[in-house]
Amino acid sequence: MYTITVFSQEKKLSQKSKDEITNFLHKNLEEYGDSKVDIKRAIGYAQGENKSFGGSIIIAKSGNEIVGIVVLNKTGMAGYIPENILVYIATSSLHRGKGIGKLLMNKTIEISNGDIALHVEANNPALYLYEKIGFTNKYLEMRYIH
Repeated sequence: MYTITVFSQEKKLSQKSKDEITNFLHKNLEEYGDSKVDIKRAIGYAQGENKSFGGSIIIAKSGNEIVGIVVLNKTGMAGYIPENILVYIATSSLHRGKGIGKLLMNKTIEISNGDIALHVEANNPALYLYEKIGFTNKYLEMRYIH
Protein backbone atom coordinates (compact mmCIF):
# COMPACT_ATOMS: atom_id res chain seq x y z
CA MET A 1 0.00 0.00 0.00
CA TYR A 2 1.32 3.38 -1.01
CA THR A 3 0.48 6.78 0.43
CA ILE A 4 0.42 9.80 -1.87
CA THR A 5 1.08 13.32 -0.58
CA VAL A 6 0.85 16.49 -2.65
CA PHE A 7 2.92 19.58 -1.83
CA SER A 8 2.43 23.00 -3.44
CA GLN A 9 2.85 26.72 -2.81
CA GLU A 10 0.30 26.36 -0.02
CA LYS A 11 1.75 23.17 1.46
CA LYS A 12 5.49 23.69 1.77
CA LEU A 13 8.31 21.18 2.05
CA SER A 14 11.04 21.47 4.67
CA GLN A 15 14.60 22.05 3.45
CA LYS A 16 15.43 18.50 4.56
CA SER A 17 12.58 17.14 2.42
CA LYS A 18 13.68 19.22 -0.59
CA ASP A 19 17.20 17.80 -0.26
CA GLU A 20 15.81 14.27 0.05
CA ILE A 21 13.65 14.76 -3.07
CA THR A 22 16.59 16.21 -5.01
CA ASN A 23 18.81 13.26 -4.10
CA PHE A 24 16.05 10.73 -4.88
CA LEU A 25 15.40 12.22 -8.32
CA HIS A 26 19.10 12.60 -9.13
CA LYS A 27 19.70 8.95 -8.30
CA ASN A 28 16.57 7.37 -9.80
CA LEU A 29 16.25 9.37 -13.02
CA GLU A 30 19.53 7.74 -14.01
CA GLU A 31 20.59 8.60 -17.59
CA TYR A 32 17.38 10.61 -18.13
CA GLY A 33 18.09 13.03 -15.29
CA ASP A 34 19.48 16.50 -14.79
CA SER A 35 21.92 18.11 -12.38
CA LYS A 36 20.97 18.61 -8.75
CA VAL A 37 20.99 22.36 -9.38
CA ASP A 38 18.33 22.00 -12.10
CA ILE A 39 16.26 19.61 -9.97
CA LYS A 40 16.33 22.07 -7.05
CA ARG A 41 15.28 24.88 -9.40
CA ALA A 42 12.22 22.90 -10.57
CA ILE A 43 11.30 22.15 -6.95
CA GLY A 44 11.62 25.86 -6.15
CA TYR A 45 9.30 26.75 -9.03
CA ALA A 46 6.71 24.22 -7.84
CA GLN A 47 6.92 25.62 -4.32
CA GLY A 48 6.61 29.23 -5.53
CA GLU A 49 10.05 30.13 -4.16
CA ASN A 50 11.34 31.30 -7.52
CA LYS A 51 9.32 33.75 -9.60
CA SER A 52 6.86 31.31 -11.15
CA PHE A 53 3.26 30.20 -11.44
CA GLY A 54 3.80 27.42 -8.89
CA GLY A 55 3.09 23.76 -9.29
CA SER A 56 3.03 20.55 -7.30
CA ILE A 57 5.33 17.92 -5.91
CA ILE A 58 3.73 14.52 -5.52
CA ILE A 59 5.40 11.93 -3.32
CA ALA A 60 4.56 8.23 -3.11
CA LYS A 61 5.74 6.40 0.00
CA SER A 62 5.73 2.86 1.26
CA GLY A 63 5.83 3.36 5.01
CA ASN A 64 8.52 6.02 5.50
CA GLU A 65 10.37 5.15 2.29
CA ILE A 66 9.99 7.38 -0.76
CA VAL A 67 9.22 5.13 -3.74
CA GLY A 68 8.25 7.74 -6.35
CA ILE A 69 8.13 11.47 -7.02
CA VAL A 70 6.60 13.87 -9.55
CA VAL A 71 7.58 17.52 -9.98
CA LEU A 72 4.93 19.44 -11.93
CA ASN A 73 5.37 23.12 -12.83
CA LYS A 74 2.60 25.45 -13.98
CA THR A 75 3.44 27.35 -17.18
CA GLY A 76 1.04 30.27 -16.83
CA MET A 77 -0.21 29.59 -20.36
CA ALA A 78 -3.05 27.67 -21.97
CA GLY A 79 -4.03 26.32 -25.36
CA TYR A 80 -0.96 26.56 -27.57
CA ILE A 81 1.26 25.72 -24.58
CA PRO A 82 -0.18 23.35 -21.94
CA GLU A 83 -0.96 24.77 -18.50
CA ASN A 84 1.43 22.30 -16.84
CA ILE A 85 4.78 20.70 -17.56
CA LEU A 86 5.67 17.44 -15.88
CA VAL A 87 9.33 18.18 -15.23
CA TYR A 88 10.31 15.00 -13.37
CA ILE A 89 8.82 11.63 -12.57
CA ALA A 90 10.86 8.83 -11.07
CA THR A 91 10.28 5.64 -9.16
CA SER A 92 12.79 3.91 -6.95
CA SER A 93 14.86 1.39 -8.88
CA LEU A 94 13.94 -1.13 -6.16
CA HIS A 95 10.18 -0.64 -6.70
CA ARG A 96 9.77 -0.46 -10.48
CA GLY A 97 7.08 -2.53 -12.16
CA LYS A 98 4.71 -2.25 -9.19
CA GLY A 99 2.34 0.39 -10.60
CA ILE A 100 3.87 3.36 -8.78
CA GLY A 101 4.47 5.32 -12.00
CA LYS A 102 0.85 4.83 -13.07
CA LEU A 103 -0.38 5.83 -9.60
CA LEU A 104 1.71 9.01 -9.73
CA MET A 105 0.60 9.85 -13.27
CA ASN A 106 -3.07 9.40 -12.37
CA LYS A 107 -2.68 11.68 -9.33
CA THR A 108 -0.87 14.24 -11.48
CA ILE A 109 -3.71 14.25 -14.02
CA GLU A 110 -6.27 14.51 -11.20
CA ILE A 111 -4.74 17.63 -9.63
CA SER A 112 -3.35 19.41 -12.70
CA ASN A 113 -6.32 21.65 -13.70
CA GLY A 114 -5.33 21.72 -17.36
CA ASP A 115 -3.29 20.03 -20.03
CA ILE A 116 0.10 18.51 -19.23
CA ALA A 117 3.22 18.37 -21.38
CA LEU A 118 6.24 16.22 -20.68
CA HIS A 119 9.52 15.50 -22.41
CA VAL A 120 10.62 11.91 -22.78
CA GLU A 121 13.53 10.32 -24.59
CA ALA A 122 12.50 7.97 -27.42
CA ASN A 123 14.33 5.07 -25.72
CA ASN A 124 12.85 5.64 -22.25
CA PRO A 125 10.79 2.61 -21.16
CA ALA A 126 8.30 4.99 -19.47
CA LEU A 127 7.14 6.11 -22.93
CA TYR A 128 4.80 3.10 -23.06
CA LEU A 129 3.15 4.12 -19.76
CA TYR A 130 2.59 7.68 -20.97
CA GLU A 131 0.97 6.48 -24.20
CA LYS A 132 -1.16 3.94 -22.33
CA ILE A 133 -2.47 6.70 -20.03
CA GLY A 134 -3.39 8.88 -23.02
CA PHE A 135 -0.42 11.13 -23.74
CA THR A 136 0.20 11.71 -27.44
CA ASN A 137 3.21 12.93 -29.38
CA LYS A 138 1.90 16.20 -30.79
CA TYR A 139 5.22 17.80 -31.74
CA LEU A 140 8.88 17.12 -32.17
CA GLU A 141 10.62 19.53 -29.81
CA MET A 142 13.66 21.44 -31.00
CA ARG A 143 15.76 23.84 -28.95
CA TYR A 144 18.31 26.52 -29.61
CA ILE A 145 20.70 26.52 -26.65
CA HIS A 146 22.62 29.75 -25.86
